[in-house]
Amino acid sequence: MAALAAIGLLLSATACSTGGSGARDEGPGNRGETVMSPTPSPTPTATSEASPPTTTEAVKLVKDDPKVSQTVKRALKPCVADEYPVDVSYGNLTGGSASDVVVNIMTCGDAVGTSTYVYRTEGKKYENVFQDEEPPVYAEIDRGDLVVTKQLYEKGDPVSYPSGEDVITYEWAANHFRETDRIRNHYSSAAGGDAPAPTEN
Repeated sequence: MAALAAIGLLLSATACSTGGSGARDEGPGNRGETVMSPTPSPTPTATSEASPPTTTEAVKLVKDDPKVSQTVKRALKPCVADEYPVDVSYGNLTGGSASDVVVNIMTCGDAVGTSTYVYRTEGKKYENVFQDEEPPVYAEIDRGDLVVTKQLYEKGDPVSYPSGEDVITYEWAANHFRETDRIRNHYSSAAGGDAPAPTEN
């Protein structure tokens, strides 16, 4: 009888601990899966793609490029110490074996884009395959396309409040970029708080 009672108590304790542990473990188990699931995705991206050039390397790339105007090269100077007004991004634009590089050069004071360049790897060298040196201009990579934004200013517009912008989309075909879409956006002068409101006659 004592042995049967001991077995009964053991089974009862096991059932309680299993039920309690299951209820407590369910939450952390789900949270653990949520935290862990994104971790595998960055790993192949980091290992399969080449590292982007640093800002210093991008500056040298532009200064050594014979296609870049001397005006741009002379104006490309550090804003503070050795910090250049250059944005560098990379991604797949031309379908090459390595990532393409987009370099945007801006002004130091108000960060207005003055010129933009796209470089494609050819062997161990970079080749200039796109450039726009008519400010204000800024280029980005959007789902494999090159998207160039050019702000539009009317007479009297402050630098911080353009009247509108042209958004131009390019795609790579037959070894060059061709324009596939162009959208013009007009801004309301009343938007933005400090923007000048329209005058009434």
